Amino acid sequence: MSERWQPRLVALDIDGTLLKWVEGAGATYEQIPEVTYDAVRRAQAAGAHVVLASGRSPHGMTRIADLLGLHTDGLDPLWVVASNGAVVFRYPPVEVVHEDTFDARPAVEAVLREHPGALVAVEERGVGYRVNRHFPDGELSGRMILTKVEELVAQEVSRVIIRDPDATAEDFVELAARLGLHGTDYVVGWTAWLDLSPVGVSKASGLEHVARELGVDRSEVLAVGDGRNDIEMLRWAGRGVAMGQAVEEVQAAADAVTGTVYDDGLATELDRHFR
Repeated sequence: MSERWQPRLVALDIDGTLLKWVEGAGATYEQIPEVTYDAVRRAQAAGAHVVLASGRSPHGMTRIADLLGLHTDGLDPLWVVASNGAVVFRYPPVEVVHEDTFDARPAVEAVLREHPGALVAVEERGVGYRVNRHFPDGELSGRMILTKVEELVAQEVSRVIIRDPDATAEDFVELAARLGLHGTDYVVGWTAWLDLSPVGVSKASGLEHVARELGVDRSEVLAVGDGRNDIEMLRWAGRGVAMGQAVEEVQAAADAVTGTVYDDGLATELDRHFR
């Protein structure tokens, strides 16, 4: 890749990339460091399309868009990839332009047979989540509406979250591989957190939809992230960059590794292309 290469589309993960983790709390600081804010704004000022790409649901991403302020001053609405690629929307206002759904019931039942005490959540758009029991504070955005599991998966959904506070991420990696979860894609988070999604749907597929709408080739895309749900995105982009704190399999999927979120690694990477 040429040293003079400059991306036309910049895809940014949120938690652990734009936002720093709160140590031991399973949440992030809802504050963007000034050096990162300035670097993102420089990228937009240079003509790049900045796209947020996260496992968060749409209503959990709009406030981050507001913090960046990329849609102000009469600019076009942002493109946003939510729910690990299952939902693509413009903002503001929230206008869903693409959504993938699936029958999550078989996969949820299979996981609950192994972890009967697990927490299950399905997005309730614009409100929060419908859950079988309350998740730990700070792990979900919006309201939590108590709902029976059979009702949660009675209809097709875009994404299901399964969480077991008494298990580890390694437990869930082994579980998902052992179960196979046929007909469903999955991603394991930093903790015992399992995202279930339609087959073939990822941040990469969501970004591919956005790039096509914008007339941008994947070779012109810079993507930065830190989680297992970023692997497909990092491989798909012309330049995929892992944050320094990412686990080994995420770093291995990237073209390069920048500093950690605590060292403002995102700003370091953006400064390579937008000075």
